[in-house]
Amino acid sequence: MANTLRPAIRRLETREDAPSLWFAFHRNRLLLHRDGQELCVPGHEQWQALGLEYSATHYLGVMGAAHCYAVPLADEPVDCDGVVLQDLRSVLLTMDSSITGVAGLAFQIVHWDRTHQFCGQCGQPMEAMLEERARQCTRCDLMFFPRLCPVIIVRVCRGEELLLARSPHTPPGMYSVLAGFVEPGETLEEAVAREVMEEAGISIGNVRYFGSQPWPFPHSLMIGFTAEHEAGEIRIDGKEIENANWYSVESLPKLPPPISIGRRLIDDFVRHIKDREPSRLG
Repeated sequence: MANTLRPAIRRLETREDAPSLWFAFHRNRLLLHRDGQELCVPGHEQWQALGLEYSATHYLGVMGAAHCYAVPLADEPVDCDGVVLQDLRSVLLTMDSSITGVAGLAFQIVHWDRTHQFCGQCGQPMEAMLEERARQCTRCDLMFFPRLCPVIIVRVCRGEELLLARSPHTPPGMYSVLAGFVEPGETLEEAVAREVMEEAGISIGNVRYFGSQPWPFPHSLMIGFTAEHEAGEIRIDGKEIENANWYSVESLPKLPPPISIGRRLIDDFVRHIKDREPSRLG
């Protein structure tokens, strides 16, 4: 998901005559044209023609000249010619990055709004704020803003070898770098060291920041690091990680898609190795 898209989204006043893009979700699936490569329903007229209802409208901002909106569908479309609901993960792998970046943002806003209808402190209904992206309790005035969960993701190398692992939750045969949620009271660097020790049983050093990526499953911020092996042999618990090993650039297993920061970390490592020894790698 392209993080370069976010600066193009600006919070502006809506204009009725402006072009618009609508990101409509039923649970975690996005409404698309039947070919699965184009957003469906660019305006109010099409909603009426399809007979679809949505429970809220969230204005996201402007991308290019188009005003962007996110809406949750009340029901799954039935017998609607020319449209299809597609899982957001598959959309991120196939559609243009300029669209998928906003689709990820739209999903996070819809998910946050759906899961914050009632106050977590007193249980009373929440209402949307007009001046900012927030919901406020109608009784105790407690405010809730869109949730963001920091997740570290780290590339660990040992010389010219890369540590890759697979989780039982990933597609069959796919390996990637290690990742995990940051816990309360931790620095990012402490989270990196803890996750690597918990998932692979090794100690690391030379932890350096690499980059970040918003990831809408459902509301994460992936914060990428690189690190070097210091001590220990790979030891997994068989739960979070079912297999892990050191890989050279000539023998890499099936990798995550290029859109993910995990793949960017791997590709960056491969590029550095190839630049260093082009003759050996052919």
